This record gives sequence, structure tokens and C-alpha cells, in this order.
Amino acid sequence: MKKWLAAALVLIMTWTTFSVVMADHNGSNGKHKGHYKNGKALKLGVEVLLDDKKDLIEGKKVGLITNPTGVDKELNSIVDLLHKDEDVDLTALYGPEHGVRGSAQAGEYVKFYTDEQTGLPVYSLYGETRKPTPEMLEDIDVLMFDIQDVGTRFYTYIYTMAYAMEAAQENDIPFIVLDRPNPISGDTVEGPVLDMNYQSFVGNYPVPLRHGMTVGELALLFNEEYDIGADLEVVQMKGWKRKMDYDDTGLSFVAPSPNMPTVDTAYVYPGAALIEGTNVSEGRGTTRPFELIGAPFINSTELAAAMNANHLPGVMFRAASFTPSFSKHAGELSHGVQIHVTDRDEYKAVETGLTLVKTIHDLYPDDFAFRAENSSGISFFDYLIGNGWVRDAVENGRSVEDIQEEWEEDLEDFNDLREDYLLYK
Repeated sequence: MKKWLAAALVLIMTWTTFSVVMADHNGSNGKHKGHYKNGKALKLGVEVLLDDKKDLIEGKKVGLITNPTGVDKELNSIVDLLHKDEDVDLTALYGPEHGVRGSAQAGEYVKFYTDEQTGLPVYSLYGETRKPTPEMLEDIDVLMFDIQDVGTRFYTYIYTMAYAMEAAQENDIPFIVLDRPNPISGDTVEGPVLDMNYQSFVGNYPVPLRHGMTVGELALLFNEEYDIGADLEVVQMKGWKRKMDYDDTGLSFVAPSPNMPTVDTAYVYPGAALIEGTNVSEGRGTTRPFELIGAPFINSTELAAAMNANHLPGVMFRAASFTPSFSKHAGELSHGVQIHVTDRDEYKAVETGLTLVKTIHDLYPDDFAFRAENSSGISFFDYLIGNGWVRDAVENGRSVEDIQEEWEEDLEDFNDLREDYLLYK
């Protein structure tokens, strides 16, 4: 009898432990379902290259565009992997915004230097030279790109890639893209498609704010649709599915830039970064950039209540105060909200960000301001949203729903276009 009771007790304890683990795995707050939690099944482009397609670079002088995100599953840097490989001649490095080692802040120019770890020359592709010059490429047989994108149109790395593709084409050099996951999944597309009258380094092609593509897929689309015509090879991942976000991959997240520390940041970024086009802090200079939004003139309790009253899907807002250490309102106590994504599948980043802009505009009309227009009458907000009419619509009192309806047709056209370039199901 005692043995029977002991066995039953063990069974109950085992089932209880299993239930708790599964509840934790599935996300008790609904933030993330964890359908694909199996990193062993996924191989990054860099791993596929070195395991199966090394002939693409073997015995060739390789130029590499990368940053700290260019790592394999074991977090080994592609720079170090290629530099130590006797079959590969890594000749030069090229750094996007923030540099090869990721040490520069947003907008900070990185000059030419020599990499301390490898002794290789490092050319900057941000600031004075965004496109590799013939001199930068004169000792290169093949140019390769391996950088983690964040799934948003105004993240500059994808345009560094496009400019480099142009340079490769002009100099008859093959171009290789080592593909990586879209960290906010590849099955959701949101926001207005860029009006090419508002083309800039934060929006160089007519894609929506949240494009739902990998860098490899974008490279194919840019190359074909916008007449780059490079000799392009995309080394695909193995095991990545479109519904996966970064937490589904089992990979460690390496910050793509100083103000993109987590996957949570990447999720709010397509909408929250619109705040950059205003006089409100987007949380730079805090530990939660783009999740914390505020300014000295805001009443945090009032703003949180107003945002929660919209009942936006998959998100809640908490009244919050913070003091940025740099950037807007540095050293000033600012009040606002923290964005808490409660369900990533339901969350609409662009709708949320635009609602936040409009709500602050409406609550504090005497204090809120869009960033000043340049000599062409364009505000930085216009470059971010990708047109000039949304800013006018907000100032004229139009609803977010009405604004979204106006960009829906262009968004549907892009969805049709992107289908031809999707590499994963």
C-alpha cells in the first residue's frame, strides 16, 4: 500500500512539474507562444556557407560587410571564423552604421581604421561614404553581407546592403548575402509603402514600414525590381519558418545596434520609432529605448489612460517616468508610458505607434511638435513614415483608422509583389 501511495505521489509531482514547465513555455501572459522552440533545427546562412557552400568563397579574396550580429549559433564572429580559415582569404571589412564592432552611437561617423583583432582594414559605409568606392574594392574577388536586420523599413543596414550591391555590380564583383531571421516574424506586413518623393537613407525603396522579409529576400527584391542587377547569391537558412520570431529560433539575440537591446525592442520599433520625428523622447538614453515614450510636458497617468482606452490589440500601456542620459530631454525628468506587448501575434506596431503620436498631439497641442521641416518642407517624421500626408492628417484631426485605410491599397500591392521573392514558407 505504501509503495502504491509513493508511486502515485511521484506521478502527481511529475505531472505538476510538467504542467508548470509547459505553462511557462507557452507564455502565461500570452506574449509568445513558443511554437518552434528548437534552435538545433535552424542553420543560419553563415553556417550553411561554411558547411555546404564554402566553394563560393574558397581561394578568393573576400570583402565582408558585417557587425557584432554576424555570428554563428555558438556566437563565434564571422570575422574571426573567416580570418582563421586557411581556405579563405579575408581581405577587408566594411562597417555599417555603428561600425563593425558596434561601438558607435546612432548617427556617429566611423572613420577608416585597422581592426585590432585581425589587422584588417575597416572601411566605413556610414557617413561620408555609404557606397563602397572602387578603391575600397580593388583587392576584392567577392563581397559578402552578414548582418542581422530588425524587420523595419527605416533601419539603415538594408540600404547599406543595397548600396554595396550597386558597387559590386559596377565593379563586376559577385555579391553574397548570408541570410538571417526576421526577428519580428516574416508573416506580418504593416504600414504605408514609401512614397519615393521621400526617399532617404531611412527609406530608399518603396516598401512598407514593417516589411515581413529577411535580408536575403529583400536583396532579391531590390536587385530585380529596382534594377541593381548584381551577380547575387543568397545563402538561405535551413529550418526557418515565416511564423517564427527570434525567440522561436533558440538563438541568442545579439543587439544589432546600441538602442536595439532586445527582441521586445524590435517588436515596438516599427511604430514607436515614429516618435523620433517629434519633440517627444523615444527612450534613447534609457535602458528601454522605444518602449519608454515621454516628455517633461506629458502627464503620464493621463496618457496611459488615453492609450489603454483605445483597446489596441496585443498591447498595454503603463504610466512611467524616466530621465534620459542622452538624446532628447537628456537630464530632464520626463513622463509618459512604457509599451508592454502582451501578444506578439496580435500586436500591430505601426497602428500603435501612430496612435501614440496622434494621442500626444491631441492631448498636448501647445507643447507637442513634429520636428522642423527642412528647406524642401519635409520633416524627419515624413522620412520615417515615408510620405508627407500622414503628418498633415494628424494635424487636421483625422482618425488613425481613416489614415490606415488610405495606405491599404498600396500595402496590398506590395504584398502581391513580395510573394515572388519569399524564400521560406
